[in-house]
Amino acid sequence: MIRQALVTLTLALAAGLGVSSTVAQTPPNTVQLQPAPDIAGVIAGGTMPDVVIKGLTSSDDPLWLPNIGLVFSESQANRIVRLDEHDQPVTFVGDLLNPLGMTFDSQGQLISLQTRPGFTGPRVVWPKGKERIVADNYQGKSFGRPNDIVADLKGGVYFTDIPPDRTVMPPAVYYVPPGGAAIRVAEGITTPNGLQLSHDEKTLYVNDTGGINIYAFDVQPDGRLTNRRVFGTYVGRDQSVAATAPPMSRADGLVTDDEGRLYALTESGIEVLSPAGKPLGVIPLWCITRRCQNLAFGGPDKRTLYVAGGGTLLRIAMRARGFGGRAK
Repeated sequence: MIRQALVTLTLALAAGLGVSSTVAQTPPNTVQLQPAPDIAGVIAGGTMPDVVIKGLTSSDDPLWLPNIGLVFSESQANRIVRLDEHDQPVTFVGDLLNPLGMTFDSQGQLISLQTRPGFTGPRVVWPKGKERIVADNYQGKSFGRPNDIVADLKGGVYFTDIPPDRTVMPPAVYYVPPGGAAIRVAEGITTPNGLQLSHDEKTLYVNDTGGINIYAFDVQPDGRLTNRRVFGTYVGRDQSVAATAPPMSRADGLVTDDEGRLYALTESGIEVLSPAGKPLGVIPLWCITRRCQNLAFGGPDKRTLYVAGGGTLLRIAMRARGFGGRAK
Protein backbone atom coordinates (compact mmCIF):
# COMPACT_ATOMS: atom_id res chain seq x y z
CA MET A 1 0.00 0.00 0.00
CA ILE A 2 2.88 2.37 0.80
CA ARG A 3 4.50 1.65 -2.55
CA GLN A 4 1.22 2.21 -4.39
CA ALA A 5 0.74 5.51 -2.58
CA LEU A 6 4.19 6.64 -3.66
CA VAL A 7 3.42 5.67 -7.23
CA THR A 8 0.13 7.57 -7.15
CA LEU A 9 1.82 10.63 -5.69
CA THR A 10 4.54 10.54 -8.35
CA LEU A 11 2.00 10.36 -11.17
CA ALA A 12 -0.09 13.14 -9.66
CA LEU A 13 2.91 15.43 -9.30
CA ALA A 14 3.99 14.69 -12.85
CA ALA A 15 0.54 15.51 -14.17
CA GLY A 16 0.39 18.70 -12.10
CA LEU A 17 3.70 19.86 -13.49
CA GLY A 18 2.67 19.11 -17.04
CA VAL A 19 5.28 16.33 -17.35
CA SER A 20 4.51 13.02 -19.03
CA SER A 21 4.47 10.25 -16.41
CA THR A 22 6.37 7.99 -18.82
CA VAL A 23 9.23 10.46 -19.07
CA ALA A 24 9.32 11.78 -15.48
CA GLN A 25 12.47 10.42 -13.79
CA THR A 26 12.37 8.75 -10.37
CA PRO A 27 14.93 10.25 -7.95
CA PRO A 28 18.02 8.21 -7.08
CA ASN A 29 18.52 6.33 -3.79
CA THR A 30 14.94 5.13 -3.62
CA VAL A 31 13.08 1.88 -4.15
CA GLN A 32 10.11 3.70 -5.62
CA LEU A 33 8.84 1.96 -8.76
CA GLN A 34 6.32 3.01 -11.37
CA PRO A 35 3.74 0.99 -13.33
CA ALA A 36 4.25 0.51 -17.04
CA PRO A 37 1.90 1.98 -19.62
CA ASP A 38 0.19 -0.44 -21.99
CA ILE A 39 2.33 -0.91 -25.10
CA ALA A 40 0.65 -3.20 -27.63
CA GLY A 41 2.48 -6.50 -27.97
CA VAL A 42 5.19 -5.34 -25.57
CA ILE A 43 3.91 -4.99 -22.00
CA ALA A 44 0.59 -4.90 -20.16
CA GLY A 45 -0.43 -1.61 -18.57
CA GLY A 46 0.13 -1.51 -14.82
CA THR A 47 2.98 -4.05 -14.83
CA MET A 48 5.42 -3.32 -12.00
CA PRO A 49 9.14 -4.14 -12.01
CA ASP A 50 10.29 -6.65 -9.42
CA VAL A 51 13.42 -5.87 -7.39
CA VAL A 52 15.43 -9.11 -7.45
CA ILE A 53 18.71 -7.84 -5.94
CA LYS A 54 19.92 -4.54 -4.54
CA GLY A 55 22.98 -3.37 -2.65
CA LEU A 56 25.75 -4.91 -4.76
CA THR A 57 28.87 -2.85 -5.50
CA SER A 58 27.73 -2.55 -9.14
CA SER A 59 25.65 -4.38 -11.74
CA ASP A 60 25.69 -4.35 -15.53
CA ASP A 61 24.87 -6.30 -18.69
CA PRO A 62 22.52 -9.16 -17.74
CA LEU A 63 22.60 -12.14 -20.09
CA TRP A 64 20.57 -15.39 -20.16
CA LEU A 65 22.82 -18.39 -20.84
CA PRO A 66 21.48 -21.77 -22.03
CA ASN A 67 21.40 -24.31 -19.17
CA ILE A 68 22.90 -21.71 -16.81
CA GLY A 69 20.30 -18.98 -16.42
CA LEU A 70 20.78 -15.30 -15.69
CA VAL A 71 24.30 -13.89 -15.30
CA PHE A 72 25.43 -10.27 -15.03
CA SER A 73 28.61 -8.27 -14.41
CA GLU A 74 29.55 -6.90 -11.00
CA SER A 75 32.43 -4.80 -12.26
CA GLN A 76 33.68 -3.37 -8.98
CA ALA A 77 33.80 -6.87 -7.47
CA ASN A 78 35.75 -8.18 -10.51
CA ARG A 79 33.30 -10.96 -11.19
CA ILE A 80 30.39 -12.22 -13.24
CA VAL A 81 27.45 -13.18 -11.04
CA ARG A 82 24.90 -15.95 -11.58
CA LEU A 83 21.39 -15.71 -10.16
CA ASP A 84 20.76 -19.01 -8.35
CA GLU A 85 17.46 -20.86 -7.90
CA HIS A 86 16.73 -18.78 -4.78
CA ASP A 87 17.37 -15.47 -6.58
CA GLN A 88 20.66 -15.09 -4.74
CA PRO A 89 23.86 -13.78 -6.42
CA VAL A 90 26.69 -16.33 -6.59
CA THR A 91 30.03 -16.00 -8.35
CA PHE A 92 29.96 -17.54 -11.84
CA VAL A 93 33.39 -16.30 -13.02
CA GLY A 94 35.73 -14.53 -10.61
CA ASP A 95 39.17 -12.89 -10.67
CA LEU A 96 38.28 -10.65 -13.61
CA LEU A 97 39.46 -7.11 -14.39
CA ASN A 98 36.46 -4.79 -13.90
CA PRO A 99 34.23 -6.56 -16.44
CA LEU A 100 31.39 -4.67 -18.14
CA GLY A 101 29.58 -5.80 -21.30
CA MET A 102 29.54 -9.43 -22.36
CA THR A 103 28.24 -11.64 -25.15
CA PHE A 104 27.73 -15.34 -25.81
CA ASP A 105 29.01 -16.50 -29.19
CA SER A 106 27.93 -19.31 -31.53
CA GLN A 107 30.74 -21.51 -30.15
CA GLY A 108 29.28 -21.41 -26.65
CA GLN A 109 31.91 -19.02 -25.30
CA LEU A 110 31.22 -16.18 -22.89
CA ILE A 111 33.20 -13.09 -23.97
CA SER A 112 33.57 -10.31 -21.41
CA LEU A 113 34.95 -6.79 -21.82
CA GLN A 114 37.70 -6.06 -19.28
CA THR A 115 38.15 -2.39 -18.40
CA ARG A 116 40.97 -2.15 -15.87
CA PRO A 117 43.72 0.13 -17.27
CA GLY A 118 46.45 -2.00 -18.79
CA PHE A 119 44.09 -4.95 -19.33
CA THR A 120 41.34 -3.58 -21.56
CA GLY A 121 39.47 -5.46 -24.27
CA PRO A 122 37.33 -8.54 -24.97
CA ARG A 123 38.34 -11.90 -23.48
CA VAL A 124 36.84 -15.36 -23.49
CA VAL A 125 36.25 -16.03 -19.77
CA TRP A 126 34.11 -19.17 -19.90
CA PRO A 127 34.00 -22.17 -20.21
CA LYS A 128 36.93 -22.94 -17.97
CA GLY A 129 39.99 -23.97 -19.92
CA LYS A 130 38.99 -21.93 -22.99
CA GLU A 131 40.05 -18.54 -21.63
CA ARG A 132 41.91 -16.31 -24.08
CA ILE A 133 42.39 -12.68 -25.10
CA VAL A 134 40.30 -11.77 -28.17
CA ALA A 135 41.88 -8.31 -28.60
CA ASP A 136 43.75 -5.92 -26.31
CA ASN A 137 44.85 -3.13 -28.66
CA TYR A 138 44.21 -1.25 -31.87
CA GLN A 139 47.33 -0.66 -33.94
CA GLY A 140 49.46 -0.97 -30.83
CA LYS A 141 47.39 1.35 -28.63
CA SER A 142 45.40 -0.02 -25.70
CA PHE A 143 41.64 0.41 -25.69
CA GLY A 144 40.31 3.03 -23.27
CA ARG A 145 37.18 1.72 -21.56
CA PRO A 146 35.30 -0.88 -23.63
CA ASN A 147 31.62 -0.82 -22.78
CA ASP A 148 29.20 -3.03 -24.74
CA ILE A 149 29.69 -6.00 -27.06
CA VAL A 150 27.79 -8.32 -29.41
CA ALA A 151 28.98 -11.43 -31.26
CA ASP A 152 27.98 -12.25 -34.83
CA LEU A 153 27.33 -15.72 -36.21
CA LYS A 154 30.61 -15.66 -38.15
CA GLY A 155 32.62 -15.70 -34.92
CA GLY A 156 33.49 -12.00 -34.82
CA VAL A 157 32.60 -9.41 -32.20
CA TYR A 158 31.62 -5.73 -32.30
CA PHE A 159 32.26 -3.57 -29.25
CA THR A 160 32.19 0.09 -28.26
CA ASP A 161 35.06 1.92 -26.58
CA ILE A 162 34.76 5.15 -24.59
CA PRO A 163 38.31 6.20 -23.64
CA PRO A 164 38.66 8.46 -20.58
CA ASP A 165 41.39 10.39 -22.44
CA ARG A 166 40.09 11.18 -25.91
CA THR A 167 43.39 12.72 -26.96
CA VAL A 168 44.95 9.25 -26.94
CA MET A 169 42.13 7.22 -28.51
CA PRO A 170 38.83 8.54 -29.89
CA PRO A 171 35.47 7.03 -28.93
CA ALA A 172 34.80 4.33 -31.51
CA VAL A 173 33.22 1.05 -32.52
CA TYR A 174 35.54 -1.89 -33.24
CA TYR A 175 35.14 -5.22 -34.98
CA VAL A 176 37.35 -8.21 -34.29
CA PRO A 177 37.02 -10.82 -37.07
CA PRO A 178 37.54 -14.45 -36.07
CA GLY A 179 41.25 -14.96 -35.48
CA GLY A 180 42.08 -11.41 -36.61
CA ALA A 181 43.10 -8.04 -35.22
CA ALA A 182 40.69 -5.29 -34.18
CA ILE A 183 39.37 -3.02 -36.94
CA ARG A 184 37.99 0.44 -36.18
CA VAL A 185 34.68 0.43 -38.03
CA ALA A 186 32.99 3.62 -36.78
CA GLU A 187 33.94 6.87 -35.06
CA GLY A 188 32.54 10.38 -34.83
CA ILE A 189 29.75 9.35 -32.43
CA THR A 190 30.00 11.47 -29.28
CA THR A 191 29.83 8.55 -26.81
CA PRO A 192 29.13 5.18 -28.48
CA ASN A 193 27.67 2.83 -25.91
CA GLY A 194 25.04 0.07 -26.23
CA LEU A 195 24.99 -1.76 -29.54
CA GLN A 196 23.03 -4.57 -31.17
CA LEU A 197 22.78 -6.48 -34.44
CA SER A 198 19.59 -6.89 -36.43
CA HIS A 199 18.20 -10.42 -36.68
CA ASP A 200 19.71 -10.94 -40.13
CA GLU A 201 22.99 -9.30 -39.01
CA LYS A 202 22.89 -6.90 -41.95
CA THR A 203 22.49 -3.86 -39.68
CA LEU A 204 24.35 -2.74 -36.56
CA TYR A 205 22.65 -0.30 -34.17
CA VAL A 206 24.69 1.96 -31.86
CA ASN A 207 23.44 4.18 -29.03
CA ASP A 208 25.01 7.57 -28.38
CA THR A 209 25.06 8.24 -24.62
CA GLY A 210 26.24 11.79 -25.23
CA GLY A 211 23.47 12.63 -27.71
CA ILE A 212 19.83 11.82 -28.40
CA ASN A 213 20.07 9.44 -31.37
CA ILE A 214 20.45 5.76 -32.12
CA TYR A 215 22.46 5.17 -35.30
CA ALA A 216 22.21 2.36 -37.84
CA PHE A 217 24.99 1.06 -40.11
CA ASP A 218 25.02 -1.44 -42.96
CA VAL A 219 27.25 -4.43 -42.19
CA GLN A 220 29.62 -5.45 -44.99
CA PRO A 221 30.82 -9.05 -45.63
CA ASP A 222 34.15 -8.31 -43.92
CA GLY A 223 32.43 -6.81 -40.87
CA ARG A 224 33.11 -3.18 -41.77
CA LEU A 225 30.28 -0.64 -41.59
CA THR A 226 28.85 1.76 -44.16
CA ASN A 227 25.86 4.07 -44.61
CA ARG A 228 25.69 5.60 -41.15
CA ARG A 229 22.28 7.13 -40.50
CA VAL A 230 20.01 8.22 -37.66
CA PHE A 231 17.68 5.30 -36.97
CA GLY A 232 15.68 6.96 -34.22
CA THR A 233 15.64 9.80 -31.69
CA TYR A 234 15.07 9.21 -27.97
CA VAL A 235 12.76 11.26 -25.74
CA GLY A 236 14.78 10.82 -22.52
CA ARG A 237 16.78 13.88 -21.46
CA ASP A 238 19.38 14.43 -18.75
CA GLN A 239 17.84 17.31 -16.82
CA SER A 240 21.17 18.19 -15.18
CA VAL A 241 22.62 19.37 -18.50
CA ALA A 242 22.80 23.14 -18.87
CA ALA A 243 20.09 24.64 -21.06
CA THR A 244 22.76 26.01 -23.39
CA ALA A 245 24.43 22.60 -23.85
CA PRO A 246 23.38 19.97 -26.42
CA PRO A 247 20.71 17.63 -25.02
CA MET A 248 21.69 14.13 -23.87
CA SER A 249 19.51 11.05 -23.58
CA ARG A 250 22.20 9.01 -21.74
CA ALA A 251 21.20 6.07 -23.95
CA ASP A 252 22.92 2.91 -22.73
CA GLY A 253 22.09 -0.80 -23.15
CA LEU A 254 20.21 -2.08 -26.19
CA VAL A 255 18.33 -5.32 -26.89
CA THR A 256 15.87 -6.64 -29.48
CA ASP A 257 12.79 -8.83 -29.29
CA ASP A 258 11.49 -11.55 -31.62
CA GLU A 259 9.46 -9.00 -33.61
CA GLY A 260 12.51 -6.81 -34.28
CA ARG A 261 11.57 -4.07 -31.82
CA LEU A 262 14.46 -2.38 -30.01
CA TYR A 263 14.60 -1.60 -26.29
CA ALA A 264 17.04 1.04 -25.03
CA LEU A 265 17.77 2.36 -21.56
CA THR A 266 17.76 6.16 -21.42
CA GLU A 267 17.09 8.87 -18.85
CA SER A 268 13.35 8.18 -19.19
CA GLY A 269 13.59 4.43 -18.58
CA ILE A 270 13.22 1.79 -21.29
CA GLU A 271 12.35 3.35 -24.64
CA VAL A 272 10.77 0.95 -27.13
CA LEU A 273 11.25 1.48 -30.88
CA SER A 274 9.59 -0.28 -33.79
CA PRO A 275 11.73 -2.17 -36.35
CA ALA A 276 11.58 1.06 -38.39
CA GLY A 277 12.78 3.27 -35.51
CA LYS A 278 9.37 4.68 -34.56
CA PRO A 279 8.87 5.39 -30.81
CA LEU A 280 6.28 2.98 -29.36
CA GLY A 281 6.37 4.00 -25.70
CA VAL A 282 8.44 4.26 -22.54
CA ILE A 283 8.57 1.90 -19.57
CA PRO A 284 9.59 4.16 -16.63
CA LEU A 285 12.42 2.64 -14.64
CA TRP A 286 15.17 3.62 -12.20
CA CYS A 287 17.80 1.28 -10.72
CA ILE A 288 17.67 2.66 -7.16
CA THR A 289 21.12 4.31 -6.93
CA ARG A 290 21.42 5.50 -10.54
CA ARG A 291 19.81 5.13 -13.94
CA CYS A 292 19.79 1.59 -15.27
CA GLN A 293 22.66 0.50 -17.51
CA ASN A 294 21.80 -2.65 -19.45
CA LEU A 295 19.05 -5.14 -20.11
CA ALA A 296 18.30 -8.56 -21.61
CA PHE A 297 15.40 -10.91 -22.17
CA GLY A 298 15.59 -14.13 -20.18
CA GLY A 299 13.65 -16.94 -18.60
CA PRO A 300 12.79 -20.29 -20.23
CA ASP A 301 10.43 -18.55 -22.70
CA LYS A 302 12.43 -15.27 -22.88
CA ARG A 303 9.40 -13.25 -21.75
CA THR A 304 11.14 -11.73 -18.74
CA LEU A 305 13.14 -8.54 -19.17
CA TYR A 306 16.08 -8.29 -16.75
CA VAL A 307 17.52 -4.83 -16.09
CA ALA A 308 20.74 -4.03 -14.20
CA GLY A 309 22.42 -0.91 -12.87
CA GLY A 310 23.60 0.73 -9.67
CA GLY A 311 24.10 -2.58 -7.84
CA THR A 312 20.47 -3.48 -8.58
CA LEU A 313 18.85 -6.23 -10.65
CA LEU A 314 15.21 -5.79 -11.71
CA ARG A 315 12.91 -8.01 -13.75
CA ILE A 316 9.74 -7.24 -15.64
CA ALA A 317 7.09 -9.61 -17.00
CA MET A 318 6.65 -8.89 -20.71
CA ARG A 319 4.19 -9.72 -23.46
CA ALA A 320 7.05 -9.55 -25.96
CA ARG A 321 9.47 -12.43 -26.33
CA GLY A 322 13.23 -11.92 -26.66
CA PHE A 323 14.96 -12.76 -29.93
CA GLY A 324 15.54 -16.52 -30.16
CA GLY A 325 18.46 -16.36 -32.60
CA ARG A 326 21.05 -15.16 -30.02
CA ALA A 327 21.50 -15.23 -26.26
CA LYS A 328 20.90 -11.46 -26.44
